[in-house]
Amino acid sequence: MIQGNGEGAIHRGGFVRSGIPLIFGLLAIATTTPALAQSAAAPVVTPTAPSAANLNINPKRVTFDRPGKSATISVFNQGNVEGGFDVELIDRVMTPDGQIVPVTDAATKPEIKAIVDRLKSAKAMVVVTPRRIRVAANSGQAIRVRVAATADTPPGEYRTHLTVTGIPPADIGLTAEDAAAQKEGQLSFRVNSVLGISIPVIVRVGPVDVRANIENMALRYENLSPDGRAAPVRTAVLAFDLVRLGANSLFGDLEVRGAKERGNGQPLGAVRGIGVYPEIDRRVVKIALQRVPAAGERLDIQFRDDDTAPGAVLGKASLTTP
Repeated sequence: MIQGNGEGAIHRGGFVRSGIPLIFGLLAIATTTPALAQSAAAPVVTPTAPSAANLNINPKRVTFDRPGKSATISVFNQGNVEGGFDVELIDRVMTPDGQIVPVTDAATKPEIKAIVDRLKSAKAMVVVTPRRIRVAANSGQAIRVRVAATADTPPGEYRTHLTVTGIPPADIGLTAEDAAAQKEGQLSFRVNSVLGISIPVIVRVGPVDVRANIENMALRYENLSPDGRAAPVRTAVLAFDLVRLGANSLFGDLEVRGAKERGNGQPLGAVRGIGVYPEIDRRVVKIALQRVPAAGERLDIQFRDDDTAPGAVLGKASLTTP
């Protein structure tokens, strides 16, 4: 099972990437059934340490402004063992809460079918080589991506996701010694985690129209952990809709500033590298703020482009707190 990366979740204040690339995990479960396993004995689950391969990829996003171009993507194994990886193109869509899900989910989630129908897939026009790689520990491997679309491809923005997935080790099952050590009637499982990473590959044909707006701002309070480990504390959260007005996708940075932050370098809250894909018109964003705003304080938020015109302000809005 591949799950979305939680882009619609609350982002802590500070500089936070918004889930590009998409990182996911698969569970490979190997089972053995010893004698008398049909008895009512409770199964024993034995988690194994995840693969020591630690995958990184650069760049985090690839955009082609016309057919016939190519790019090189670097896959780096930061782990301490060699890893094998499959390289494939998988169509995925963004939901209004920012989740990235494969189009195959439409078979079991009818609510996303309309979103899937709006996707213009680039899968047929993108060529990737090689399709399987082995990367030594602390080493890298180059993947070549080329757009094979022709000049008569209809205008629009096309997208697929280059997905690099770890190949499960050959010994994911129980050993003979493990099986022999089991108690009579005991059913055991060994769970191995297989990690992967996915980045968008975007092909734009024709004129580019990138415009944005920010709507429905609201200040809320939620109990959030400061670092994911400490006990939750009451936290101010700015919620709003990031709206895509143009025909093309959005990709950029959000910053929130209050009275204390205006004019200095540190925002009250920020999200770096957040996007809205063409299959949706808007997405819900929540940013946890570094402090509780004062009553009557004006909060200013800006969305700056990090795509076609880096640094340009595409959308801004203000909210006066109650």
